[in-house]
Amino acid sequence: MSQAPEPNPHHVSTWKFLVALVVVLALVGLGSWLAMRKAEKDYARRNDAPKGLGHAAPASKNPVSPAASNQNNHSWTNGMKWIPGGRFLMGSEEGQPDEKPVHEVTVDGFWMDTYEVTNAEFEKFVKATGYITIAERKPRQEDFPDAPPEALVPGSIVFTPPPGEVPLHNHMAWWRYVPGASWRRPEGPDSTIQGREQHPVVQVAWFDAMAYAKWAGKRLPTEAEWEFASRGGKEKLTYTWGNDKTPDGKWLANIWQGSFPNGNTLQDGHKLQSPVGTYAPNGYGLHDMAGNVWEWTGDWYMPDYYAKSPKLNPQGPQESYDPNEPGVWKRITRGGSYLCTEAYCWGYRPAMRMKTSPDTGLNHTGFRCVRNGPPAPNPPGK
Repeated sequence: MSQAPEPNPHHVSTWKFLVALVVVLALVGLGSWLAMRKAEKDYARRNDAPKGLGHAAPASKNPVSPAASNQNNHSWTNGMKWIPGGRFLMGSEEGQPDEKPVHEVTVDGFWMDTYEVTNAEFEKFVKATGYITIAERKPRQEDFPDAPPEALVPGSIVFTPPPGEVPLHNHMAWWRYVPGASWRRPEGPDSTIQGREQHPVVQVAWFDAMAYAKWAGKRLPTEAEWEFASRGGKEKLTYTWGNDKTPDGKWLANIWQGSFPNGNTLQDGHKLQSPVGTYAPNGYGLHDMAGNVWEWTGDWYMPDYYAKSPKLNPQGPQESYDPNEPGVWKRITRGGSYLCTEAYCWGYRPAMRMKTSPDTGLNHTGFRCVRNGPPAPNPPGK
């Protein structure tokens, strides 16, 4: 008598296979749909018009008017250097993706502040105009609808080293909002700028820098102007001074030494900002174009702008998009700061691009100004 064959333990009936196939295809389809929806939403936010906090200049009870100046002489160039303009290669092949492609750009000549704007200079502006910076204003509930009213107090963002090692991909581990922090008290209510009058002003948002520039009869540089000036007439160098970060063992900029973000060895002698002009100038006579504090420019940020940038006097894109924070329009900052390290941002290279919401002040960000105009018959410093 023959026996029935033993059932195959790996056999799956046809109907079970079909059901499983339908489920898998449905999940794949759902995943694809969700991915497409996210991409569509992301693209839509990329092209949104700027809105909300940081995307419209805050109203001021004291409108800023330009300071009086005599256009028949060149006294307004005091404290500035003539940048002759010319053609250069903008960007870098060794840096971040948004520094590529390296492309040829030409900028016209312009005047640029020799130093970053100092606390003393910004104080003169405030006394003359009564201007109140964004950090000194109470945040509006409509801009932060989810925040409890008691949390809406004036303040700004301060570098606060964590107690131990942290992953470097999460910058929130070392930045925190400190009530009472402002340009007058950069690290919080217990700090002061007394004795730091010649340090670069910090905790100034892009709107604050723009207000100062208008009062001074100047403007913020474009990103292209800033990089051209930073290079000091030299091409294809990693740093403003050359390719060696510490030639002959010397630190040539106020940057971070040691393990970031809580192991600064202070080999350059500076825990925070240093007085402007502490380090030697670049080829155009400009100080602190690397390190010390990041500097605001006039341009919006787009990661792919270099692929379509005009070759002559590029003014930056008309929109902004940061893939790490879609929907938040950002302005370009340049130059790096005392917090920059090769292990994290490497921001003190002339090609490095950073971006920040224009309503945001930080204690490692300041600015310098530029101005159009012909060179003086005998430009200062020449």
